[in-house]
Amino acid sequence: MKISGFKIGNKQFESRLILGTGKYPSLNEAIESINASKTEMVTVAIRRLQKEASSTQEKTLLQTLDWKKLWLLPNTAGSKTAEDAIRMALLGREFAKSIGQEDNNFVKLEVIPDPKYLLPDPLGTLKAAQFLVKRGFTVLPYINADPILASHLEDIGCATLMPLGSPIGSGQGLKNSHNINIIIENSKIPVIVDAGIRTPSQASEVMEMGASAVLLNTAVAKSSNPSWMAQAMAKGVEGGHLAYLAGSMSTTLYAKPSSPSTGLFL
Repeated sequence: MKISGFKIGNKQFESRLILGTGKYPSLNEAIESINASKTEMVTVAIRRLQKEASSTQEKTLLQTLDWKKLWLLPNTAGSKTAEDAIRMALLGREFAKSIGQEDNNFVKLEVIPDPKYLLPDPLGTLKAAQFLVKRGFTVLPYINADPILASHLEDIGCATLMPLGSPIGSGQGLKNSHNINIIIENSKIPVIVDAGIRTPSQASEVMEMGASAVLLNTAVAKSSNPSWMAQAMAKGVEGGHLAYLAGSMSTTLYAKPSSPSTGLFL
């Protein structure tokens, strides 16, 4: 049985795992991990794209990845205000065009003024999202697991909602599962859980809740064997989604024997 993919805007994806591209020990390990994960979309900080565009090194991520197979998701990481994020998004769209993705208007919107916990600014995110949606961007906003903010972002035309599981790079797993469940239940657009995932079992748990996809970076990049962890994460995401579609058994207060207690020969 083939499990169908999901859409973000007008773009269809079969893989439900999205990978970040930072923190890897080397460029080769980043590429190996991306290939091993079978992801179809990678997110790259626009500030990094700017740096690489002016680099004199022989190889950069932009030059090495196969952009006919991968979809670029530029992100506005490092933006502390809505205005910063808007500027970064406009640059990101130009970078997408430079690699041949003329119709790529995607942006992962991050507005993060807090340097310690890297928590997103809800007001700045909403302000930037309103501007970018009006200018034809496919906006994927990174947010706290706030169901009310999520509803506002959906109402103004965002393409997805991206609630955090726990702070970026913390590896704390799902600390906001109740609110994420509410967002998933109420949303008519894809919900992609982003940040804090450490293990494949946590990625699977997210998908079992009914999320459309998982975005992660540090869990793969900082593992002992990134390409193996990338494969493990892909299997966790796939298994969790299949379990969600299958529907889990209900829980009961008392035990129920799995073997018959009558008709036995003694």
